[in-house]
Amino acid sequence: MLDAAVRNSGLQGIFEPYLGIDRVRDHKPDPRAYRMALDALGLKREEMAFATLGGWDAAGAKAFGYPTFWVNRMGLPVEGLGFAPDASGPTLRELANFVAGA
Repeated sequence: MLDAAVRNSGLQGIFEPYLGIDRVRDHKPDPRAYRMALDALGLKREEMAFATLGGWDAAGAKAFGYPTFWVNRMGLPVEGLGFAPDASGPTLRELANFVAGA
């Protein structure tokens, strides 16, 4: 599914490697789903920024230890899961500012 989405969007070569949950054969918020990026890219948690469109996913990534940004297009409240993202905003512009400031 992810291969088709990248191919159909014309984004091949821009986001590589791109990572799908099928690599770890588990689901978020299982820590293996978040660890996948560390293993694939050979980076430390603090060297990455995790961005997501889902509040629950932001909580899972923050619980795993990633610097986390929630692209909160709907302006929803932070989910009551015990972990809040480091930052959030309604557009990718705020995400870019978050990454630039990191």
